[in-house]
Amino acid sequence: MTNQISPADLRTWLLDEDELALLDVREEGVFGADGHLLFAVCLPMSRLELDILSLVPRKSVRLVLCDGGDGLAERAATKISDWGYTNISILTGGVSGWEAAGNVVFRGVNVPSKAFGEFVEIESDTPNVSAEELNAMMDRGENMVVLDSRPWVEYRRMNIPTGIDCPGAELAYRVHDIVDDPERIVVVNCAGRTRSIIGAQSLINAGITNKVMALRNGTMGWALAGFDLETGSDRNFLPVSDDGLQDAHACAERVATRFGVQTIDHAMLENWQAETETKSLYLLDVRNPDEYAAGHLPGSLSAPGGQLVQATDKWAGTYRSRLVLIDDTGVRATMTASWLIQMGWPNVFVLKRGLENTELESGAQQAPVVPVENEVELISADELRQQLDAGTATVVDVATSLEYKAAHVSDAWWVVRSRLGESLAAIAGEGPLVFTSPDGVLASYAASDAAMLTDRPVRLLDGGTVAWQAAGLAVTQGFENMADQNNDIQYKAYDHDDNIEFHMQEYLSWETGLVEQVERDGTARFKHFPI
Repeated sequence: MTNQISPADLRTWLLDEDELALLDVREEGVFGADGHLLFAVCLPMSRLELDILSLVPRKSVRLVLCDGGDGLAERAATKISDWGYTNISILTGGVSGWEAAGNVVFRGVNVPSKAFGEFVEIESDTPNVSAEELNAMMDRGENMVVLDSRPWVEYRRMNIPTGIDCPGAELAYRVHDIVDDPERIVVVNCAGRTRSIIGAQSLINAGITNKVMALRNGTMGWALAGFDLETGSDRNFLPVSDDGLQDAHACAERVATRFGVQTIDHAMLENWQAETETKSLYLLDVRNPDEYAAGHLPGSLSAPGGQLVQATDKWAGTYRSRLVLIDDTGVRATMTASWLIQMGWPNVFVLKRGLENTELESGAQQAPVVPVENEVELISADELRQQLDAGTATVVDVATSLEYKAAHVSDAWWVVRSRLGESLAAIAGEGPLVFTSPDGVLASYAASDAAMLTDRPVRLLDGGTVAWQAAGLAVTQGFENMADQNNDIQYKAYDHDDNIEFHMQEYLSWETGLVEQVERDGTARFKHFPI
Protein backbone atom coordinates (compact mmCIF):
# COMPACT_ATOMS: atom_id res chain seq x y z
CA MET A 1 0.00 0.00 0.00
CA THR A 2 1.25 3.48 -0.89
CA ASN A 3 0.43 6.52 1.23
CA GLN A 4 1.17 10.22 1.01
CA ILE A 5 3.21 11.82 3.75
CA SER A 6 3.36 15.56 4.41
CA PRO A 7 6.63 17.42 4.93
CA ALA A 8 5.68 18.00 8.57
CA ASP A 9 5.07 14.31 9.23
CA LEU A 10 8.24 13.30 7.42
CA ARG A 11 10.24 15.71 9.54
CA THR A 12 8.78 14.02 12.63
CA TRP A 13 9.87 10.65 11.28
CA LEU A 14 13.38 11.96 10.64
CA LEU A 15 13.65 12.97 14.29
CA ASP A 16 12.13 9.91 15.97
CA GLU A 17 13.92 6.70 16.94
CA ASP A 18 12.45 4.23 14.45
CA GLU A 19 14.06 2.96 11.26
CA LEU A 20 13.49 5.02 8.12
CA ALA A 21 14.49 4.49 4.50
CA LEU A 22 14.23 7.78 2.60
CA LEU A 23 14.87 7.31 -1.12
CA ASP A 24 15.07 9.93 -3.84
CA VAL A 25 14.46 8.17 -7.17
CA ARG A 26 15.68 10.88 -9.54
CA GLU A 27 18.90 10.38 -11.47
CA GLU A 28 21.98 11.33 -9.47
CA GLY A 29 22.80 14.39 -11.56
CA VAL A 30 19.28 15.78 -11.07
CA PHE A 31 19.36 14.85 -7.39
CA GLY A 32 22.61 16.77 -6.91
CA ALA A 33 21.82 19.80 -9.07
CA ASP A 34 18.18 20.44 -8.18
CA GLY A 35 18.47 19.71 -4.48
CA HIS A 36 17.28 17.06 -2.03
CA LEU A 37 16.62 16.32 1.62
CA LEU A 38 19.69 15.99 3.82
CA PHE A 39 19.28 12.28 4.58
CA ALA A 40 17.71 11.25 1.29
CA VAL A 41 19.53 8.34 -0.33
CA CYS A 42 19.83 8.69 -4.09
CA LEU A 43 18.51 5.51 -5.72
CA PRO A 44 17.72 6.39 -9.35
CA MET A 45 14.81 4.73 -11.10
CA SER A 46 17.36 3.43 -13.59
CA ARG A 47 18.99 1.27 -10.90
CA LEU A 48 16.07 0.27 -8.68
CA GLU A 49 16.33 -3.45 -9.44
CA LEU A 50 20.10 -3.46 -8.97
CA ASP A 51 20.39 -1.65 -5.66
CA ILE A 52 17.20 -1.67 -3.59
CA LEU A 53 17.59 -5.15 -2.09
CA SER A 54 21.02 -4.30 -0.66
CA LEU A 55 20.23 -0.67 0.21
CA VAL A 56 16.86 -1.48 1.84
CA PRO A 57 16.91 -5.17 2.79
CA ARG A 58 13.89 -5.15 5.14
CA LYS A 59 10.70 -4.99 3.08
CA SER A 60 8.45 -3.92 5.99
CA VAL A 61 10.55 -0.87 6.90
CA ARG A 62 9.07 2.63 6.75
CA LEU A 63 10.02 3.66 3.24
CA VAL A 64 9.50 7.17 1.88
CA LEU A 65 9.99 8.00 -1.79
CA CYS A 66 10.60 11.50 -3.06
CA ASP A 67 11.16 13.11 -6.45
CA GLY A 68 10.85 16.49 -8.14
CA GLY A 69 7.06 16.39 -8.06
CA ASP A 70 6.97 14.84 -11.53
CA GLY A 71 5.38 11.47 -10.79
CA LEU A 72 8.64 9.51 -10.69
CA ALA A 73 8.03 8.45 -7.10
CA GLU A 74 4.64 7.00 -8.04
CA ARG A 75 6.26 4.93 -10.79
CA ALA A 76 8.88 3.69 -8.34
CA ALA A 77 6.27 2.89 -5.71
CA THR A 78 4.40 0.64 -8.13
CA LYS A 79 7.54 -1.35 -8.85
CA ILE A 80 8.71 -1.53 -5.26
CA SER A 81 5.29 -2.66 -4.09
CA ASP A 82 5.37 -5.47 -6.65
CA TRP A 83 8.67 -6.62 -5.14
CA GLY A 84 7.11 -7.08 -1.69
CA TYR A 85 7.72 -3.77 0.09
CA THR A 86 4.67 -3.11 2.26
CA ASN A 87 5.07 0.25 4.02
CA ILE A 88 5.62 2.81 1.24
CA SER A 89 4.86 6.51 1.45
CA ILE A 90 5.40 9.30 -1.08
CA LEU A 91 6.45 12.79 0.00
CA THR A 92 3.62 15.14 -0.93
CA GLY A 93 4.84 17.74 -3.40
CA GLY A 94 8.27 16.14 -3.68
CA VAL A 95 11.40 18.10 -2.87
CA SER A 96 9.79 21.39 -3.90
CA GLY A 97 6.99 20.71 -1.43
CA TRP A 98 9.55 20.05 1.28
CA GLU A 99 11.28 23.36 0.55
CA ALA A 100 7.98 25.25 0.31
CA ALA A 101 7.17 24.05 3.82
CA GLY A 102 10.21 25.97 5.09
CA ASN A 103 12.73 23.14 5.13
CA VAL A 104 16.31 23.19 3.85
CA VAL A 105 17.24 21.63 0.51
CA PHE A 106 20.80 20.45 -0.12
CA ARG A 107 22.68 20.19 -3.40
CA GLY A 108 25.46 17.78 -4.24
CA VAL A 109 25.89 14.12 -3.28
CA ASN A 110 26.96 12.27 -0.10
CA VAL A 111 26.01 15.43 1.76
CA PRO A 112 25.73 13.99 5.31
CA SER A 113 29.28 12.65 5.11
CA LYS A 114 30.67 15.83 3.53
CA ALA A 115 28.96 18.03 6.11
CA PHE A 116 30.20 15.76 8.89
CA GLY A 117 33.80 16.25 7.73
CA GLU A 118 33.41 20.01 8.05
CA PHE A 119 31.81 19.53 11.49
CA VAL A 120 34.80 17.44 12.60
CA GLU A 121 37.33 20.05 11.49
CA ILE A 122 35.50 22.78 13.39
CA GLU A 123 34.81 20.83 16.59
CA SER A 124 38.17 19.03 16.76
CA ASP A 125 40.23 21.92 15.39
CA THR A 126 41.97 19.50 13.06
CA PRO A 127 45.40 20.90 12.12
CA ASN A 128 45.87 21.63 8.44
CA VAL A 129 48.50 22.86 6.05
CA SER A 130 48.03 24.80 2.83
CA ALA A 131 49.38 23.68 -0.52
CA GLU A 132 51.89 26.54 -0.48
CA GLU A 133 53.12 25.58 2.99
CA LEU A 134 53.41 21.91 2.05
CA ASN A 135 55.34 22.73 -1.12
CA ALA A 136 57.75 24.87 0.92
CA MET A 137 58.22 21.99 3.37
CA MET A 138 59.07 19.71 0.46
CA ASP A 139 61.54 22.24 -0.95
CA ARG A 140 63.25 22.47 2.43
CA GLY A 141 63.52 18.69 2.61
CA GLU A 142 61.66 18.48 5.89
CA ASN A 143 61.19 15.13 7.60
CA MET A 144 57.68 14.38 6.41
CA VAL A 145 55.44 11.95 4.56
CA VAL A 146 52.27 12.51 2.52
CA LEU A 147 49.58 9.83 2.90
CA ASP A 148 46.77 9.80 0.33
CA SER A 149 43.56 8.57 1.97
CA ARG A 150 41.70 7.71 -1.27
CA PRO A 151 41.21 4.33 -2.93
CA TRP A 152 43.89 3.10 -5.31
CA VAL A 153 42.01 4.02 -8.51
CA GLU A 154 41.56 7.65 -7.39
CA TYR A 155 45.16 7.87 -6.24
CA ARG A 156 46.41 6.57 -9.59
CA ARG A 157 44.44 9.25 -11.42
CA MET A 158 46.36 12.07 -9.77
CA ASN A 159 48.26 12.51 -6.51
CA ILE A 160 50.42 14.91 -4.56
CA PRO A 161 54.13 14.37 -5.41
CA THR A 162 55.76 11.80 -3.07
CA GLY A 163 52.34 10.75 -1.75
CA ILE A 164 51.77 7.14 -0.65
CA ASP A 165 48.34 5.60 -1.09
CA CYS A 166 46.80 4.57 2.24
CA PRO A 167 42.97 4.69 2.16
CA GLY A 168 41.13 6.08 5.19
CA ALA A 169 40.48 3.00 7.32
CA GLU A 170 44.01 1.76 6.62
CA LEU A 171 45.72 4.78 8.16
CA ALA A 172 45.73 3.84 11.85
CA TYR A 173 46.26 0.20 10.84
CA ARG A 174 49.34 0.72 8.66
CA VAL A 175 50.90 4.04 9.68
CA HIS A 176 53.24 2.40 12.20
CA ASP A 177 55.04 0.55 9.41
CA ILE A 178 55.02 3.49 7.00
CA VAL A 179 56.23 6.07 9.52
CA ASP A 180 59.01 4.67 11.70
CA ASP A 181 60.27 8.03 12.99
CA PRO A 182 58.26 9.76 15.76
CA GLU A 183 59.61 13.12 14.55
CA ARG A 184 58.28 12.71 11.01
CA ILE A 185 55.39 15.00 10.08
CA VAL A 186 52.38 13.21 8.55
CA VAL A 187 50.24 15.07 6.02
CA VAL A 188 46.99 13.41 4.93
CA ASN A 189 45.28 14.38 1.68
CA CYS A 190 42.33 13.44 -0.51
CA ALA A 191 40.83 15.08 -3.60
CA GLY A 192 39.03 17.79 -1.66
CA ARG A 193 38.45 18.10 2.05
CA THR A 194 36.45 15.35 3.77
CA ARG A 195 38.84 12.40 3.66
CA SER A 196 41.81 14.70 4.39
CA ILE A 197 40.11 15.88 7.57
CA ILE A 198 38.76 12.49 8.66
CA GLY A 199 42.06 10.78 7.83
CA ALA A 200 44.20 13.23 9.77
CA GLN A 201 41.82 13.25 12.71
CA SER A 202 41.77 9.43 12.69
CA LEU A 203 45.52 9.37 13.36
CA ILE A 204 45.18 12.05 16.02
CA ASN A 205 42.30 10.18 17.70
CA ALA A 206 44.36 6.99 17.53
CA GLY A 207 47.04 8.70 19.59
CA ILE A 208 50.08 8.43 17.32
CA THR A 209 52.90 10.65 18.55
CA ASN A 210 53.75 12.21 15.20
CA LYS A 211 52.57 15.65 14.24
CA VAL A 212 49.61 15.14 11.87
CA MET A 213 47.99 17.65 9.51
CA ALA A 214 45.36 17.55 6.80
CA LEU A 215 46.24 19.07 3.43
CA ARG A 216 43.79 21.93 3.12
CA ASN A 217 41.56 21.33 0.08
CA GLY A 218 43.51 18.25 -1.00
CA THR A 219 44.66 17.75 -4.57
CA MET A 220 42.25 20.48 -5.69
CA GLY A 221 43.95 22.99 -3.43
CA TRP A 222 47.33 21.83 -4.69
CA ALA A 223 46.30 22.27 -8.33
CA LEU A 224 44.64 25.64 -7.68
CA ALA A 225 47.90 26.83 -6.10
CA GLY A 226 49.61 26.13 -9.42
CA PHE A 227 51.55 23.02 -8.44
CA ASP A 228 51.81 19.91 -10.61
CA LEU A 229 50.19 16.62 -9.70
CA GLU A 230 51.61 13.18 -10.46
CA THR A 231 49.62 10.62 -12.42
CA GLY A 232 49.89 6.84 -12.50
CA SER A 233 51.91 6.61 -9.28
CA ASP A 234 52.32 3.21 -7.64
CA ARG A 235 53.46 3.96 -4.09
CA ASN A 236 51.42 1.76 -1.79
CA PHE A 237 51.48 0.45 1.77
CA LEU A 238 53.31 -2.77 2.72
CA PRO A 239 51.92 -5.73 4.72
CA VAL A 240 51.47 -5.00 8.42
CA SER A 241 54.33 -6.24 10.60
CA ASP A 242 53.87 -7.90 13.99
CA ASP A 243 55.08 -4.76 15.77
CA GLY A 244 52.90 -2.59 13.55
CA LEU A 245 49.84 -4.70 14.35
CA GLN A 246 50.55 -4.45 18.07
CA ASP A 247 50.71 -0.66 17.81
CA ALA A 248 47.54 -0.62 15.69
CA HIS A 249 45.68 -2.66 18.30
CA ALA A 250 46.72 -0.17 20.96
CA CYS A 251 45.36 2.66 18.81
CA ALA A 252 42.08 0.82 18.28
CA GLU A 253 41.69 0.19 22.00
CA ARG A 254 42.10 3.88 22.75
CA VAL A 255 39.54 4.80 20.09
CA ALA A 256 37.06 2.13 21.22
CA THR A 257 37.20 3.42 24.78
CA ARG A 258 36.82 7.08 23.87
CA PHE A 259 33.96 6.67 21.40
CA GLY A 260 32.15 3.75 23.00
CA VAL A 261 32.62 1.26 20.17
CA GLN A 262 30.60 -1.87 20.93
CA THR A 263 31.40 -5.42 19.83
CA ILE A 264 29.28 -8.51 19.23
CA ASP A 265 30.21 -12.14 18.75
CA HIS A 266 29.10 -14.57 16.05
CA ALA A 267 26.33 -15.97 18.26
CA MET A 268 24.78 -12.51 18.61
CA LEU A 269 25.11 -11.97 14.87
CA GLU A 270 23.18 -15.19 14.24
CA ASN A 271 20.43 -13.92 16.56
CA TRP A 272 20.24 -10.66 14.67
CA GLN A 273 20.19 -12.45 11.33
CA ALA A 274 17.08 -14.25 12.59
CA GLU A 275 15.45 -10.89 13.35
CA THR A 276 15.83 -9.21 9.96
CA GLU A 277 12.05 -9.19 9.40
CA THR A 278 11.74 -6.67 12.25
CA LYS A 279 15.16 -4.94 12.36
CA SER A 280 17.33 -4.04 9.38
CA LEU A 281 20.84 -5.46 9.38
CA TYR A 282 23.85 -4.54 7.23
CA LEU A 283 27.02 -6.65 7.25
CA LEU A 284 29.82 -4.42 5.96
CA ASP A 285 33.36 -5.65 5.34
CA VAL A 286 35.59 -2.59 5.74
CA ARG A 287 38.81 -4.10 4.38
CA ASN A 288 40.22 -3.38 0.94
CA PRO A 289 38.22 -4.94 -1.94
CA ASP A 290 41.03 -7.37 -2.83
CA GLU A 291 41.03 -8.73 0.72
CA TYR A 292 37.25 -9.07 0.57
CA ALA A 293 37.50 -10.98 -2.70
CA ALA A 294 40.05 -13.37 -1.20
CA GLY A 295 37.64 -14.40 1.55
CA HIS A 296 34.64 -12.79 3.28
CA LEU A 297 31.72 -13.61 5.52
CA PRO A 298 28.71 -14.83 3.50
CA GLY A 299 26.11 -12.09 3.15
CA SER A 300 28.55 -9.27 3.78
CA LEU A 301 29.10 -6.41 1.37
CA SER A 302 32.45 -4.86 0.50
CA ALA A 303 32.47 -1.37 2.05
CA PRO A 304 36.06 -0.11 2.50
CA GLY A 305 36.06 1.86 5.73
CA GLY A 306 37.26 5.20 4.42
CA GLN A 307 34.70 5.16 1.64
CA LEU A 308 31.95 4.02 4.01
CA VAL A 309 32.48 7.14 6.10
CA GLN A 310 32.79 9.26 2.94
CA ALA A 311 29.56 7.92 1.39
CA THR A 312 27.55 6.00 3.99
CA ASP A 313 24.42 6.38 1.86
CA LYS A 314 25.99 4.16 -0.80
CA TRP A 315 25.73 1.10 1.44
CA ALA A 316 23.16 1.70 4.18
CA GLY A 317 19.82 2.99 2.95
CA THR A 318 17.97 2.58 6.25
CA TYR A 319 18.79 5.08 8.96
CA ARG A 320 18.91 3.80 12.56
CA SER A 321 19.44 0.22 11.37
CA ARG A 322 22.04 -2.19 12.73
CA LEU A 323 25.46 -1.83 11.12
CA VAL A 324 27.89 -4.68 11.80
CA LEU A 325 31.45 -3.95 10.66
CA ILE A 326 33.82 -6.77 9.80
CA ASP A 327 37.55 -7.11 9.28
CA ASP A 328 40.32 -9.53 10.21
CA THR A 329 41.95 -7.82 13.21
CA GLY A 330 39.28 -5.45 14.53
CA VAL A 331 41.42 -2.36 13.95
CA ARG A 332 39.87 -1.08 10.74
CA ALA A 333 36.37 -1.97 11.87
CA THR A 334 36.88 -0.12 15.16
CA MET A 335 38.24 2.99 13.49
CA THR A 336 35.35 3.02 11.02
CA ALA A 337 32.78 2.40 13.76
CA SER A 338 34.11 5.35 15.76
CA TRP A 339 33.32 7.68 12.87
CA LEU A 340 29.85 6.28 12.22
CA ILE A 341 29.05 6.75 15.91
CA GLN A 342 30.15 10.38 15.68
CA MET A 343 28.00 10.80 12.57
CA GLY A 344 24.96 9.86 14.66
CA TRP A 345 24.39 6.22 13.71
CA PRO A 346 23.00 4.70 16.92
CA ASN A 347 23.47 0.96 16.32
CA VAL A 348 27.03 0.36 15.11
CA PHE A 349 28.92 -2.76 16.16
CA VAL A 350 32.22 -4.51 15.43
CA LEU A 351 32.12 -8.27 14.94
CA LYS A 352 34.76 -9.81 17.20
CA ARG A 353 37.08 -12.20 15.39
CA GLY A 354 35.01 -11.42 12.35
CA LEU A 355 36.68 -13.85 9.97
CA GLU A 356 37.74 -16.56 12.40
CA ASN A 357 36.20 -20.01 12.85
CA THR A 358 33.71 -19.58 10.06
CA GLU A 359 33.47 -20.65 6.44
CA LEU A 360 34.30 -17.80 4.08
CA GLU A 361 33.24 -17.07 0.52
CA SER A 362 35.62 -15.82 -2.14
CA GLY A 363 35.12 -13.71 -5.21
CA ALA A 364 33.83 -10.27 -6.01
CA GLN A 365 30.73 -8.86 -4.36
CA GLN A 366 27.44 -10.36 -5.53
CA ALA A 367 24.70 -8.08 -4.18
CA PRO A 368 21.11 -9.36 -4.48
CA VAL A 369 19.10 -7.97 -7.40
CA VAL A 370 15.50 -8.08 -8.59
CA PRO A 371 15.23 -10.49 -11.54
CA VAL A 372 14.78 -9.09 -15.05
CA GLU A 373 11.07 -9.06 -15.87
CA ASN A 374 11.30 -9.98 -19.56
CA GLU A 375 14.52 -11.48 -20.87
CA VAL A 376 15.37 -10.65 -24.47
CA GLU A 377 17.44 -12.46 -27.07
CA LEU A 378 21.22 -12.24 -26.71
CA ILE A 379 23.49 -11.25 -29.58
CA SER A 380 27.24 -11.85 -29.60
CA ALA A 381 29.80 -9.15 -30.29
CA ASP A 382 30.68 -10.74 -33.63
CA GLU A 383 27.04 -11.02 -34.69
CA LEU A 384 26.48 -7.39 -33.76
CA ARG A 385 29.53 -6.31 -35.76
CA GLN A 386 28.13 -8.04 -38.83
CA GLN A 387 24.75 -6.37 -38.42
CA LEU A 388 26.35 -2.95 -37.91
CA ASP A 389 28.46 -3.44 -41.04
CA ALA A 390 25.25 -4.24 -42.93
CA GLY A 391 23.47 -1.23 -41.44
CA THR A 392 20.65 -3.34 -40.02
CA ALA A 393 21.06 -2.74 -36.25
CA THR A 394 21.28 0.22 -33.89
CA VAL A 395 23.16 0.10 -30.58
CA VAL A 396 21.60 1.74 -27.51
CA ASP A 397 23.96 2.32 -24.59
CA VAL A 398 22.70 2.82 -20.99
CA ALA A 399 26.13 3.28 -19.40
CA THR A 400 26.67 6.38 -17.32
CA SER A 401 27.39 9.36 -19.52
CA LEU A 402 31.05 9.34 -18.40
CA GLU A 403 31.41 5.64 -19.16
CA TYR A 404 29.85 6.26 -22.56
CA LYS A 405 32.18 9.17 -23.18
CA ALA A 406 35.22 7.02 -22.32
CA ALA A 407 34.34 4.13 -24.63
CA HIS A 408 31.28 3.09 -26.65
CA VAL A 409 30.43 1.15 -29.78
CA SER A 410 30.74 3.50 -32.77
CA ASP A 411 27.47 5.20 -33.73
CA ALA A 412 25.74 3.95 -30.57
CA TRP A 413 23.01 6.09 -29.06
CA TRP A 414 23.21 7.07 -25.40
CA VAL A 415 20.07 7.04 -23.26
CA VAL A 416 19.00 7.16 -19.62
CA ARG A 417 17.00 4.08 -18.72
CA SER A 418 14.41 5.87 -16.57
CA ARG A 419 13.57 8.17 -19.50
CA LEU A 420 13.82 5.49 -22.19
CA GLY A 421 10.33 6.09 -23.60
CA GLU A 422 11.18 9.66 -24.59
CA SER A 423 14.63 8.74 -25.93
CA LEU A 424 13.51 5.94 -28.22
CA ALA A 425 11.51 8.43 -30.26
CA ALA A 426 14.77 10.18 -31.20
CA ILE A 427 16.42 7.01 -32.52
CA ALA A 428 15.61 6.54 -36.20
CA GLY A 429 15.43 3.25 -38.06
CA GLU A 430 13.41 0.08 -38.19
CA GLY A 431 15.96 -2.66 -37.51
CA PRO A 432 16.83 -4.28 -34.17
CA LEU A 433 17.79 -2.17 -31.16
CA VAL A 434 20.75 -3.78 -29.41
CA PHE A 435 21.20 -2.67 -25.80
CA THR A 436 24.51 -2.53 -24.00
CA SER A 437 26.18 -1.21 -20.84
CA PRO A 438 29.71 -1.84 -19.55
CA ASP A 439 28.99 -5.35 -18.25
CA GLY A 440 25.56 -5.77 -19.82
CA VAL A 441 23.68 -6.02 -16.51
CA LEU A 442 21.91 -2.65 -16.53
CA ALA A 443 21.34 -3.08 -20.25
CA SER A 444 19.38 -6.29 -19.58
CA TYR A 445 16.80 -4.29 -17.61
CA ALA A 446 16.69 -1.51 -20.20
CA ALA A 447 16.20 -4.05 -22.99
CA SER A 448 13.33 -5.59 -21.04
CA ASP A 449 11.75 -2.12 -20.74
CA ALA A 450 12.26 -1.39 -24.42
CA ALA A 451 10.54 -4.61 -25.48
CA MET A 452 7.34 -3.15 -24.05
CA LEU A 453 7.88 0.35 -25.48
CA THR A 454 8.67 -0.28 -29.15
CA ASP A 455 7.64 -2.52 -32.02
CA ARG A 456 11.25 -2.82 -33.16
CA PRO A 457 13.09 -6.06 -32.36
CA VAL A 458 15.12 -5.76 -29.15
CA ARG A 459 18.37 -7.59 -28.45
CA LEU A 460 20.98 -7.58 -25.67
CA LEU A 461 24.73 -7.52 -26.35
CA ASP A 462 26.05 -10.58 -24.57
CA GLY A 463 28.62 -9.44 -21.99
CA GLY A 464 28.11 -5.77 -22.75
CA THR A 465 30.67 -3.30 -24.02
CA VAL A 466 33.43 -5.07 -22.09
CA ALA A 467 32.82 -8.19 -24.21
CA TRP A 468 32.82 -6.06 -27.37
CA GLN A 469 36.25 -4.69 -26.45
CA ALA A 470 37.53 -8.10 -25.38
CA ALA A 471 36.69 -9.33 -28.89
CA GLY A 472 39.14 -6.76 -30.22
CA LEU A 473 36.43 -4.55 -31.71
CA ALA A 474 36.86 -0.80 -31.89
CA VAL A 475 35.21 1.73 -29.61
CA THR A 476 34.69 5.46 -29.92
CA GLN A 477 35.25 8.17 -27.31
CA GLY A 478 33.33 11.36 -26.71
CA PHE A 479 29.73 12.49 -26.62
CA GLU A 480 27.84 11.62 -29.79
CA ASN A 481 24.28 10.57 -30.53
CA MET A 482 23.08 11.80 -27.15
CA ALA A 483 19.35 11.00 -27.05
CA ASP A 484 19.00 12.53 -23.58
CA GLN A 485 20.54 15.16 -21.32
CA ASN A 486 23.65 13.94 -19.51
CA ASN A 487 22.40 14.76 -16.02
CA ASP A 488 22.42 11.10 -15.00
CA ILE A 489 25.34 11.41 -12.57
CA GLN A 490 27.07 14.08 -10.53
CA TYR A 491 30.26 15.13 -12.30
CA LYS A 492 33.35 15.71 -10.19
CA ALA A 493 35.50 18.75 -10.91
CA TYR A 494 38.02 16.62 -12.82
CA ASP A 495 35.29 15.07 -14.98
CA HIS A 496 34.68 18.31 -16.85
CA ASP A 497 36.46 19.07 -20.10
CA ASP A 498 36.90 22.77 -19.43
CA ASN A 499 36.70 25.36 -16.66
CA ILE A 500 38.12 22.77 -14.27
CA GLU A 501 39.49 25.40 -11.89
CA PHE A 502 36.06 27.01 -11.69
CA HIS A 503 34.47 23.65 -10.85
CA MET A 504 37.11 22.97 -8.18
CA GLN A 505 36.54 26.34 -6.53
CA GLU A 506 32.79 25.81 -6.72
CA TYR A 507 33.08 22.39 -5.10
CA LEU A 508 35.31 23.58 -2.25
CA SER A 509 33.02 26.52 -1.52
CA TRP A 510 30.06 24.14 -1.48
CA GLU A 511 31.75 21.84 1.03
CA THR A 512 32.68 24.59 3.47
CA GLY A 513 29.15 26.00 3.36
CA LEU A 514 27.45 22.78 4.42
CA VAL A 515 27.79 23.19 8.19
CA GLU A 516 25.60 26.28 8.28
CA GLN A 517 22.97 24.52 6.15
CA VAL A 518 22.98 21.48 8.41
CA GLU A 519 22.49 23.67 11.46
CA ARG A 520 19.45 25.28 9.83
CA ASP A 521 18.07 21.92 8.79
CA GLY A 522 18.15 20.52 12.30
CA THR A 523 17.80 16.80 11.50
CA ALA A 524 21.46 15.73 11.82
CA ARG A 525 22.77 14.17 15.02
CA PHE A 526 26.50 14.70 14.66
CA LYS A 527 28.40 14.17 17.92
CA HIS A 528 31.62 15.61 19.29
CA PHE A 529 33.54 13.69 21.94
CA PRO A 530 35.85 16.09 23.80
CA ILE A 531 39.17 14.62 24.89
